[in-house]
Amino acid sequence: MRLLFIPLILLIHSISFGQCKTYKISSKGDTLNCTDFNGIKRGQWVVHVDALRGEPGYEEEGNFVNDRKEGTWRRFNLMGDLMAVENYRWGNKNGKCSYFNLMGLEHEESWKALNPAKAIDTIEVPDPKYPDKYEKVIVKNEGNSLKHGTWKYYNPNLGNLLTTETYILDQLQTGDQQTLNNKVVMADGVDSTSTKPADKAKAKPKEVEDYDKKNKNKKKITVRDGKTG
Repeated sequence: MRLLFIPLILLIHSISFGQCKTYKISSKGDTLNCTDFNGIKRGQWVVHVDALRGEPGYEEEGNFVNDRKEGTWRRFNLMGDLMAVENYRWGNKNGKCSYFNLMGLEHEESWKALNPAKAIDTIEVPDPKYPDKYEKVIVKNEGNSLKHGTWKYYNPNLGNLLTTETYILDQLQTGDQQTLNNKVVMADGVDSTSTKPADKAKAKPKEVEDYDKKNKNKKKITVRDGKTG
């Protein structure tokens, strides 16, 4: 069994190498930084960026699918300290992304990725007043992720939560505001930012209705207006 296992590993590596035009081999024997013969990045990557013009260098690691970042990516400074954990879909940020300094967690972001294959995308948005209720909205796809969900800011030294922000499809929610970005249109075609219909006219008091009914057919009505003289 041992003799069969070794050739099987070699066969798998040969297939992997054959699909890559360029690649690297890690210290553990993994295939990294694969670019296929069409120039498309795929598989596990480790990206190294040197410090330049005052900007600190870093390394990040994660997976590419069809030349786009996919899944969880981690970023480290050049000393090996964790600086960020980001999640991607279709090459755009998606879900929770966390950012750190040397003392600890600084803040967390929440994103919604849009499918780049679609000119518009349909997203289910929870009702702020009724979390179990959802409504479908249609969003114009401009190729970027949208801020969507709760953003949290921490004191890295103590680890306590300082403040939060809530976004719905890139629109910051403040106070009782429950509006969506003006790019968003409800699935039934009604603009989500349109105003509500005017309230119906209030019913007249009974005394006024009786007076109008009594004098309906009279040509001239004398009305006492309270004036004297």
